[in-house]
Amino acid sequence: MNLTPFHDESVRQRLLTWYRSAHRKLPWRDTHDPYRILVSEVMLQQTQVDRVVPKYHEFLALFPDIAALADAPPSEVIRAWAGLGYNRRALGLHRTARAVMDEYGGTLPACVDELKKLPGIGPYTAGAIACFAYRQDVGFIDTNIRRVLHRVIAGPDVPDPQMTARELEAIAQHVVPAGDGYEWNQALMELGATICRARAVRCDICPLAADCQARPTIAGILTEQPRRRTASEPRFETTNRYVRGRILDILRNTDGRGASIAEIERLMPDGAHRPHATRIASMLDAMVSEGLVMSGSAVAEDAEPYDQERVSESSRYRLPD
Repeated sequence: MNLTPFHDESVRQRLLTWYRSAHRKLPWRDTHDPYRILVSEVMLQQTQVDRVVPKYHEFLALFPDIAALADAPPSEVIRAWAGLGYNRRALGLHRTARAVMDEYGGTLPACVDELKKLPGIGPYTAGAIACFAYRQDVGFIDTNIRRVLHRVIAGPDVPDPQMTARELEAIAQHVVPAGDGYEWNQALMELGATICRARAVRCDICPLAADCQARPTIAGILTEQPRRRTASEPRFETTNRYVRGRILDILRNTDGRGASIAEIERLMPDGAHRPHATRIASMLDAMVSEGLVMSGSAVAEDAEPYDQERVSESSRYRLPD
């Protein structure tokens, strides 16, 4: 692959100059506190920035430092996560905080390898903390960085990528300019989020357009990509993710009393795809095994699995203590 564009100092400076004048003002860019960087990075995984910003402020008001988060019961953390989706991230963040308190005296480590040992932290989050909190010149890959690097170096990333994730991770580390790692990674992420987007591009104002291998064809290719849900794809309201989210919303509002399967079924939103008790019970089983939910009592041993008429009203589910 031709890495020449990212070895050209003029190209690097175009990207960095663009970032300094055009980047969005986001609260996590005003801090180098490792804990606040951790919170923002976990929240930003699979959740849009405009939804994260208010929740970021609310969460930090409740848990201003890693000790406060570690001391909180999981139920409080899950309640505070409402509206962000993918609720297992809340548990992962909570487990990270407790591990940092137990193993590192309350200070997130600066070493990428040490960060990756913590529960809930993968290669991307470890790299982001090392770079954005500790100002290390490390490379890492998120969705936006992957897209920008692929398009500039190899050409269009759709319909089929021409580079593997491992190749792009190696390139991301290789092209970080010494002394500018923070702004470099922020610039790549910002470019992918605002100009070199997944389904639309603004090549006319892109600082890397003149050196981008994808520019001649990417706009036309994206236009031809299917944009709407096909008839074979399920509606979101029918997905397990939706049902799990509604179950947690119901349990968040029970003030610790919990709810039975029958109560959860009654409180589910009305609609053609409203789940029945058998499906709710199946979802609850999975959520109990993941630690998102606790079961107050067991179903009778001789009951058929998820038999609605045999499930005791006293079998209650609640957020974890």
